[in-house]
Amino acid sequence: MSRPAILSVGAALVAFLLLWQAVVIVSGFPPFILPPPAAVLGRLATAWTAGTIQPHLLATLVEVALGFTVGAGLGLIAGYALARSALVERLVSPYLVAAQATPILAVAPLIALWFGPGLAGKVVICSLIVFFPVAVATMVGIRSVDAGLLELGRSLRATRRQILTTLEIPAALPSILGGMRVGVTLAVVGAIVGEWAGAERGLGVLINLARGSLFDIPLMFAALVTIALVGIVLYLAVVLVERRLVGAR
Repeated sequence: MSRPAILSVGAALVAFLLLWQAVVIVSGFPPFILPPPAAVLGRLATAWTAGTIQPHLLATLVEVALGFTVGAGLGLIAGYALARSALVERLVSPYLVAAQATPILAVAPLIALWFGPGLAGKVVICSLIVFFPVAVATMVGIRSVDAGLLELGRSLRATRRQILTTLEIPAALPSILGGMRVGVTLAVVGAIVGEWAGAERGLGVLINLARGSLFDIPLMFAALVTIALVGIVLYLAVVLVERRLVGAR
């Protein structure tokens, strides 16, 4: 990231914190309803020092990593099948749209009931929420491959595997990685929703504890800040991979 970009990001962060502080002052809300930025950042620092956040963060990261891997992998396979088979699209698309239209928050308790409160249920929820954007992005990317290039590959007697690896995947890669940008942030959402449905550890659990039995609103905001940072870091990681892969072509 260039120096001007870093400065602009820093300026935006300062502006956001100043706006937050102004809202606290103007609204007159007490700290147990809307704590000021200094209180949240101080509570975040003390929670890290005391080791309160780390175990919950680790649990959420494991859920996100596994859920994103499974959901993105299945999305790639399904997206390719949808792009290359009209029959598969006619049979499968209505169910995919229906599944995507159903709020994950509504089905999370059922998934937790079926798979239990352990890791499996969280991975299923993350996978479901990641699957659709990756599948659609893959389908759009594969369909956008130049038909002339495909015809050229067939005329040169390229195998199905060679066409896939040398033509279709490279051409569809920007679209696929765009879907993964969306998917990796949704994986964080899926992990938190899964933890709310039932879990012993995780940032979603920490939020429930902070607003419930502990009534520690600054800690709840600190957990929310941690979740936001996780999403930003994962998104930037996908962007970095995208620049390396797409820029190398």
